[in-house]
Amino acid sequence: MASLQAHTAALGSHLAAHLLRRTTFRPTRARIEQFATLTPQQALDALLLIQTPTVSEPTDPLTGQPWINSGIDPMSGNQQLRNYVKSWWLNEALLDESMGSKMQFFLHNCYTAAAVTGGAAEFFDYLALLRYYAIGNFKVLAGKVTFDNLMLRYLDNTENNKNSPNQNYARELLELFTIGKGPQIGAGNYTNYTEDDIIAAARVLTGIKTGNRATNIDPITGIPNGRIVVGQHDTGNKTFSAAFQNTVIEGGNTIAEIAQELYAFVDMVFVQSETARFICRRLYRYFVSKNISDEIAADIIEPLAATLRDNDYELVPVLRQLLESQHFYDLDDSDNSDEIIGGLIKSPLELALGSLTYFQVEIPLPTQPQAHYQIFYARGMIQTMFVLAGFDPFAPPDVAGYPAYYQTPDYNRAWFNGSTIIARYKLPEMLLSGMRVLAGGPLGAQLHIVDFIQAAGNISNSADAQTLVNELLLYLLPNPPDANRRDYFLNTIFLDGLPAEDWTYEWQNFVATGNDEEVRLPLEKLIKAIMYSPEYQLF
Repeated sequence: MASLQAHTAALGSHLAAHLLRRTTFRPTRARIEQFATLTPQQALDALLLIQTPTVSEPTDPLTGQPWINSGIDPMSGNQQLRNYVKSWWLNEALLDESMGSKMQFFLHNCYTAAAVTGGAAEFFDYLALLRYYAIGNFKVLAGKVTFDNLMLRYLDNTENNKNSPNQNYARELLELFTIGKGPQIGAGNYTNYTEDDIIAAARVLTGIKTGNRATNIDPITGIPNGRIVVGQHDTGNKTFSAAFQNTVIEGGNTIAEIAQELYAFVDMVFVQSETARFICRRLYRYFVSKNISDEIAADIIEPLAATLRDNDYELVPVLRQLLESQHFYDLDDSDNSDEIIGGLIKSPLELALGSLTYFQVEIPLPTQPQAHYQIFYARGMIQTMFVLAGFDPFAPPDVAGYPAYYQTPDYNRAWFNGSTIIARYKLPEMLLSGMRVLAGGPLGAQLHIVDFIQAAGNISNSADAQTLVNELLLYLLPNPPDANRRDYFLNTIFLDGLPAEDWTYEWQNFVATGNDEEVRLPLEKLIKAIMYSPEYQLF
């Protein structure tokens, strides 16, 4: 029986690594060992302390100055500037020791908008809104994101007027963002709402337009947002179907009354039990497993949904209930056929940032804007690694988001296909060579594997081949490999059939002389083999 009963013992290294991989992009050995001594409750206390950005906003490499809130005009084009905002977010996610960045990306998949739709500043504001509510109130965010300038452009609500209604945002707000369709039970009737409900919802949303960043500021978040144009709003009453208990929302003809219409609409949607279930299923598939059996639906999703509703859609109570549970750590059954630990395929984001973090790859600092934003992140990571691996950050293929998070039955298997797998498997070569292998030119950073192995705290005894291989496998793979698999990495790959004493001699010789040629080649071969392995693709 699946159980949300809390796991109360200290995590230990294995479970600590699982928690950190699922909730952050920073599963370093030091962090794993730090969290190994904590209970899940103590670990969540730390992970839910959301960090502020280390750099307040990105810099335009052509001017060497920030441009979003500084008043300094950029020189780069808008597409380049959007990539620099992406680069800024990626670097903040890489450094984020809380679960804030993972939750930001979860909310992006729930309230999907694409960076390419608007200006770089509007994209920056959208990210700021997701960060503000990363562990906040999911329902409140539904109202706030409706006024987000990027969202207003992306789903055309800025074109939604009383005499020319546009249903795009209303439709996606119901179908993809909040309650979901449900099984179709008749013409225009999707169980959870009807086509007439979409028409009524679009009428509620008429007149909500993009706003000027300098003059339209949300008083709660301090983030620029849209505005209400009273003359473009449909002031009539809006009547909804039996799916919403035939609710009537009274029309308004002032800014305050029109805003109240939106809040009444949000309340109406979120009071439905299916809305909480829809959100909790998304949380479960993001953090735990793509598989939701009847047992999981009854024993996990239903109580999580009850917690979400009882707390008026505050995210922290349900995150704690899920991430502290025996079920999350796969301690509630003995079935090895549906393992949770190592049961998800890493997205390109998790694969790349997790690798950069664990191997302590030295990245150019933001104070070197051309090297940092342009060469490493925009060209190296975004254009070469991510896009070619089927993942353009904050630019999903459609409004449903990235197929790996919603498309049944494959879900996260969607990260692997004939056109994306090559880029995934070129990551170790890119890191070890410091070159953009698939595109040409320098990557802008490099994994110096000998330095990593030699650095204090990474391997307890680098001169011992078995210790070195075992510790890398222990911290890099989601589950300990069996004896045959360990033997493959140790003897076939690393030692290449030679005695372990040969490695000890070569390592000691390197320490004495500084010549790393004889130790670098087997280490690079080992790291490539581990990163190529099916196990490393999982978390």
